[in-house]
This record gives sequence, structure tokens and C-alpha cells, in this order.
Amino acid sequence: MEIIDGKVLAAKLQANLKIKVDALRAKGLTPGLVVVLVGEDPASQVYVRNKERRATELGLNSKIIRLAETVSEEELLRIIEQLNQDEQWHGILVQLPLPKHISEEKVLLAIDPDKDVDGFHPMNMGRLWSGNPVMVPSTPAGIMEMFKDYGVDLAGKRAVVIGRSNIVGKPMAQLLMMANATVTIAHSRTENLSALTKEADILVVAIGQAKFVTADMVKKGAVVIDVGMDRDEETRKLCGDVDFASVKDVARLITPVPGGVGPMTITMLMEQTVRAAERSALKKD
Repeated sequence: MEIIDGKVLAAKLQANLKIKVDALRAKGLTPGLVVVLVGEDPASQVYVRNKERRATELGLNSKIIRLAETVSEEELLRIIEQLNQDEQWHGILVQLPLPKHISEEKVLLAIDPDKDVDGFHPMNMGRLWSGNPVMVPSTPAGIMEMFKDYGVDLAGKRAVVIGRSNIVGKPMAQLLMMANATVTIAHSRTENLSALTKEADILVVAIGQAKFVTADMVKKGAVVIDVGMDRDEETRKLCGDVDFASVKDVARLITPVPGGVGPMTITMLMEQTVRAAERSALKKD
């Protein structure tokens, strides 16, 4: 068993990204990322602070727009349109979840697809599913980098993705298919789930239930990617959707929680912001 160290890989990718950002800045182009945060959700506050810190370290132009939870949908859409028109911002990210009185669908549709570094706009989803991705959700993109760095050959392999969200499950499945894996998407209502998972050479788990996947559900020698971020009910410590203690003795490669997928998600968000800046420069040329 080998642990996939997301922190080490993220640091390596960020070092290369910093070189790229410095080169762009030397040419007069500073990639810009703006994050819109609505309300006081504690988890969102932490995520946004981490994104801002990483952007600053890499030399990006970074800004957080903090709005009260009572902000109207109309006002939020107006702010997004202003950011769409502002050339200093190459990436726009509206932190989810949003208050109930604001339509997430309307907000995601309002973001310029070319600045949608989260990759959630329907146009970017369509580009991905047509096999021509431009902006890809950061977590699946980071997982693909993990496979690449650890020499995981996906071609012809049986992959099972547990979870069907637009953020992880669906884009993950498509990226795996583009790498020539044979993919099954499973979820909370899948019958005989363990029969599927025990056949998987690649198992990606994003179901949001602490320690849901146990050793008896995993094929010997499988690559196991844990996207979960949960709390152990007994210890209250962070844990994933995979029971790491038992599954590590069965898997060939496995990600820990924390320190696995998480660092890669933020890294790929920065990567996509820089790519968006490069594309905007090409349009001007």
C-alpha cells in the first residue's frame, strides 16, 4: 500500500505554477481571481480564506467580495455582471452554498463561461461531456493529476465512482472515460453496491457519509480516492468517506483525509485561473 500525498503533489504543481505566473507578470499580465462569498457559513469562510492565501502566495491578483446573507438575488447578479465586464478578473468564483432565497442555477448561468473557474456553468459542463473541456471542476481535475503523477494507467480499467453530483461524480466519470476507463456511476440508491465496488480497479468515493466504504467493499490492489470530508462521530476528528484504517491494507494506492484530495482542489482552481488569463491574452492578440 502506498499513500497518495496530496500536499506534496500540490506543492510541486504550485511551484511550477508560480514560475508560470511570474513569467506572465513580467509581460504585464497578472492573473486575477475574485471570490464572492454570501453569508457567514463557517465552512465557506475557511475555504475562501484558503483560496485567497494560496492565490496571494502564487502572485495572483486576488479579491474577496463579502456580501450579507440578506443580499438580494438581483444585487448578486448585478455584481457578477460587473465582474464579467472587468478585465482584471480572469476567474470568478461564487462560493456555494448560497442562501435559500437565491437561485444557484441563475447565479451559475450569470457567470461568463470563460471566467467560470469552478467549471459549473452548463456550457462548461457541455464542453466536458462533448470531450472538449475548457473549464473543469477542480476536484476531479486534481484527481486526474494524482493518477498521472503516481503512474496510474486508466486505459481499460474498471472504474466505479460513488456519487453523482455535478461538482465531483459526473465530471469525474467523464474524465475517467476520456482516459479510456470503463466507468460505472453509483450512488445512495444503487443496489448491491459492494458487488460493484469489489470489481473496481479504480474507486472514487464522494458520497458524503463518514467511513462508508470498508475493506470488504474494495478489490485487492485497487486505487482508492476518498473525496469525503466528514467528522468521525466518536472522535470528532476529520475523516473521509472511506474507512482508511481498514481499506489501506487492501488498496494499492489510497488518499488520506485530510491531506489527500483537498490540497489538489485549490491547486487546480489556481491552475485554471492562470489558464483563463492566458486565453484572454491570446484573444487580445
